[in-house]
Amino acid sequence: MGWVDALGWFGSALLVFSLLQARILRLRVLNTVACVILVVFNAVLDVWPMVAMNVVLAAINLWFIARMLRERGDERAYTVLPVGADDAYLQHFLGVHRADIARFFPGFSGAQGAARSAYLVQHGDETAGVIVVHDAGDGTAQVDLDYVTPRFRDFAPGEFVFRRSGLFTDAGFRRVVTAPGMVAPYYDRLGFTRTGDHFTLELA
Repeated sequence: MGWVDALGWFGSALLVFSLLQARILRLRVLNTVACVILVVFNAVLDVWPMVAMNVVLAAINLWFIARMLRERGDERAYTVLPVGADDAYLQHFLGVHRADIARFFPGFSGAQGAARSAYLVQHGDETAGVIVVHDAGDGTAQVDLDYVTPRFRDFAPGEFVFRRSGLFTDAGFRRVVTAPGMVAPYYDRLGFTRTGDHFTLELA
């Protein structure tokens, strides 16, 4: 196998692999790289219709990537909606994502409980995630669940919820403490500080 064949096989494999991604931004980025590789491959072989197709696909991907990155920092992209802890849609959402939630929050047993409040994080009419918290006293909000669906994990809805939504300060909280034992926490990127097995954010 020459380098041209290897390049074609690699580009094709990467293209297929990109379509297996649940995270949309990652899908678009990998798909773009695959298209660029296949542009080179087909250009070497003088297969110009395939060159043209992959150039167009790469351009479409880049347009969507640029739009996604703009929305990532746009406060208007997300809305936080309060719901009852026994809300039917919330229970349906938690049930659908039960296995994935258990991976990251193994200690989470459900939204119902004393003094717990639940919020849906919406991107338009699509639910990007759910937040469940309770009042731990002394102006502290304890996060019991901070779940984001795989599709939205590249778009930092947590930054909006914790830093810009006003969700916690409007409720009179002065700090936020995350759930202990969370798998793969990301809170250090949002300005939280690690304290033992959890993270703390002091609110302005």
